[in-house]
Amino acid sequence: MYYGMAIMTHRTTFALDDATVTRIRRLAAQWQVSQAEVIRRVVAQSDAATHPDPVAMLNALHRAGEGLTAADAESYLTTVREDRKSWRGA
Repeated sequence: MYYGMAIMTHRTTFALDDATVTRIRRLAAQWQVSQAEVIRRVVAQSDAATHPDPVAMLNALHRAGEGLTAADAESYLTTVREDRKSWRGA
């Protein structure tokens, strides 16, 4: 793992309106990071929000205790097993 400043491999130029530039500068000052770091963080956060990690979501669900009880899970699995028997003609 690399600690410290990220190694940049791409430079990009954007044309932004004044309000967006003001917001980026304000966030950079508040977070005490560069404007480029603000953009990196916001892009990463937006990507995570639109492409959630299913494993992380499952872990959060378990931590919150919002799942099936053992009895409900067993009942569900019993129903599935019985349904599968009828699919196979057994």
